[in-house]
Amino acid sequence: MAYAVALIHEEENSSFGVSFPDFPGCVSAATNLNDAIARAAVALAAHVKSLGEKSQALPALRTIDDIRRTLEIHEAIIAAVPVDMPGRSVPVQISLNEHMLAALDRAAKASGVTRSEKIAEAIRASLQV
Repeated sequence: MAYAVALIHEEENSSFGVSFPDFPGCVSAATNLNDAIARAAVALAAHVKSLGEKSQALPALRTIDDIRRTLEIHEAIIAAVPVDMPGRSVPVQISLNEHMLAALDRAAKASGVTRSEKIAEAIRASLQV
């Protein structure tokens, strides 16, 4: 799981606006800080998905230190928001017990996904990403 830097600004009307320096145009808002971060994660996921659907390049994610060096942040609250950055598929070779492989193939078929997708699903669940 990758993390994008979010800048959270408290507005005069006690609401919170969120922007992402690495994702211009991706913004969110809420009436409290917890909701602001939660909504920011949803907005960021939708923004990344939209960029992918339009075949637009995804930005390289900068660290908080990088952003602090290049932007005047003023009184912004800085948060790291998790984001699933799509990447290209890379072939790998693994060895599995034949019975486990058969069970994997049955589970993949029952779910309507490929063997690779089922393995990726299990890895995400195991890593909690």
